[in-house]
Amino acid sequence: MKKTAWLIIAAAAIPSWLAVDTCNNNEMTTRQQILKKLYPALTGITRMTGSKNAIHRPETPATPKASFHDLSMTLITGEAQPMGEWQGKMVLLVNTASDCGYTAQYEQLQQLQDQYRDRLVILGFPANDFKQQEKGSNADIASFCKRNYGVAFPLASKSQVVKGPQQNPVFQWLSERRLNGWNDRPPIWNFTKYLVDGTGSLMAVFEPSVDPLDPALTSLLDAKGPA
Repeated sequence: MKKTAWLIIAAAAIPSWLAVDTCNNNEMTTRQQILKKLYPALTGITRMTGSKNAIHRPETPATPKASFHDLSMTLITGEAQPMGEWQGKMVLLVNTASDCGYTAQYEQLQQLQDQYRDRLVILGFPANDFKQQEKGSNADIASFCKRNYGVAFPLASKSQVVKGPQQNPVFQWLSERRLNGWNDRPPIWNFTKYLVDGTGSLMAVFEPSVDPLDPALTSLLDAKGPA
């Protein structure tokens, strides 16, 4: 375990100049390739240590103070996308980054979308909020995700997801109790996951180390009927 942990620390310390070619050809950089290979070990260690793997749910059913389905997002291609179009479906919203130890979750998120396409919409929100791990343009991000992970679920235009004057309005709703009814937690790192049910109520918040295919998440989807 100690050897694996040191490998992960070493990978995270790879200098950022090794990632500059991502913007040129959308191939994985050396750092990204190493992080992808080490992802299984990373998740194993975080499960054992309890790091970034908490799941938050309301103690009692909470009614949103503002409608989730009245919100809109700007897609990575520039078009407006109203959340109301997905009323009746569950929505999993994830803040993403291309140069993170959790970037390999893109592949699992796509698997989750494919498996539950009849009842679930996954939305990725690229952000450069944590250690500048999403430096590329919208075009770079879209191409990188498609080329390396086969991402077909909607991606938002790059924005800020942490709290502040420039916070994306969707993530403002997700991280303010006065809007969603119970949760004040913003993303703690890339690949924090927020699950909203078909009525527009926030069901759960999954920290980054919770795998997209974790039974704790899929059980909530299965509860809505067979996939």
